[in-house]
This record gives sequence, structure tokens and C-alpha cells, in this order.
Amino acid sequence: MNRAALLVLLLPVGAVAISNNNAIDISATPQLVEVVPLPCFPSGKLSLGMTNTGRNPTVADMRLSADSALTLSRHQFSSYLPVGQLVTAPLEITVPRGTTPATHTVDLSVGRDHLKVPVAIKPVPQRDDVLLGEQAVASSTNGDMRLCGGVDGNSDSAQWGASGWHDATKGVFPDTYGVDFLQATTIGRVVLQTLDSARYPAAVMGIRDFDIQVRTGATWTTVGEVRGNVLGKVTMTFEPRAVDAVQLVSRDSNDHGYSRIVELEAYGS
Repeated sequence: MNRAALLVLLLPVGAVAISNNNAIDISATPQLVEVVPLPCFPSGKLSLGMTNTGRNPTVADMRLSADSALTLSRHQFSSYLPVGQLVTAPLEITVPRGTTPATHTVDLSVGRDHLKVPVAIKPVPQRDDVLLGEQAVASSTNGDMRLCGGVDGNSDSAQWGASGWHDATKGVFPDTYGVDFLQATTIGRVVLQTLDSARYPAAVMGIRDFDIQVRTGATWTTVGEVRGNVLGKVTMTFEPRAVDAVQLVSRDSNDHGYSRIVELEAYGS
């Protein structure tokens, strides 16, 4: 069975698939996307749109392409399109560390119709939080979460799931989460924001027992310990020192299930 015949079978009764339909409006918002060349910095987000302006429902494929400076979370957006209804899909755009600031484009095409969306690569901003946007490392990551979720700048527990991190080994401790620096970095204060919302209070779902460790060369040193925590935000200070890595070692959570980090931060003082 060919593709056109298969599409007809998949459409609702009364709908007609139109092959090579040119009556599709392409859209994308925002009209300019900005990205920063850090591995865990919030990605550039684009909402792709297709609107069927023809007379019959159809199925359309949007193709996405960009030059090698940009990494796209998808290269195709396919959907059934009712008449006159905007259908959308998300696109995330990232760039490798060290990418030179410049403006590039993402090319969207449906058939012969094209739309170019500019993407501005911005310089790496000055950051007091030296973990923000850096590549996270963890003992494991639950499949529903993102490894970068604990260092992406989003500390809102109400957005748990869209951001944040937790491990993949229920009831098994310790769990680790942190950052390896590209060069020695001075830190003297670490802030843990564990899950703490009206629905998921820290006293029930947050990290209970944890250590903060720093690494110099091949040696890990524990610079602080917390036991019996029921707070959503815990700040730990110590004598500032230049280190190659920092990690939180979670030894238990209040539900004895998972280690949940909304945001992990580190500062020079």
C-alpha cells in the first residue's frame, strides 16, 4: 500500500488526504531565537506551526535544517492538519561550547514553501553561580528528567518535571550530582534547592541527608554534611578554594525513594 493510500485510511470519515498540498502556512515563534554556547544553559526554544488553509484536511511534513553551528532537537515535524487549525510542535536549539557569537538561521520547509528563522548565538554571560549552564554529571538520571535540569537556572519547584533532576535508582543510595569544571574554579558556598512545593513539600519529598564534596586532582574532600533536612533550600559555606569539580552526595531522601534536586548552585564566596 502506498503512502497516500495509507493516509486516506488514517484520516477521519469524510476527510480527504491531499498529496503535495501547497495550501499550508508555516509559522514559528518567537521570530528571533537567542542561544548561549554552554552545554546546560537553557536552550533556545521555538514553537513550530502549520496551518492548513486549503479546503480539505491533509497530512503535512515540515522539514527542518540548519548549518553545523546549531544542534536541533528534531529535523521533521509531521502532523494531520484539519482545515483552518494551527498545529504546533516544540523545537529546541543548542550550540556547542565555544561557538563564536553570530547569527545563523533554521530553515523550515513544507513542499516548496520555506521560512527562515534567525538564531543569534550570544556570548557566555557573566555568572555568579559557577554551575549555571555547565555540563552536569550524575550517578544516574530518571528517564522522565533531564541531566541538565539541576543546573539550568530554574529553581521553581512548581515547575518540577519541566525542570529539575532526580536519579533512576529508587530506594538505592548514595546518589551523586554535580559538575566537572574545565579549569580550576574557586568556590566557597554551595546552595541546594531540593523539591519543595505545596504539592511536594521538602519534608516529604526533599533530600534529607547529604554531603557536599569538592575534588582537587584525583582527591575528593567533604566540605560539609547535612542530616535530617526538611527545608527546600539549604546553604553551605566553607573556606573558598580552587577545585576541579563539585558534587552533592545524597545519602537519603525524606521518602527514602529518590534524590530530587530543583537546582544546585555554587559561588565563590
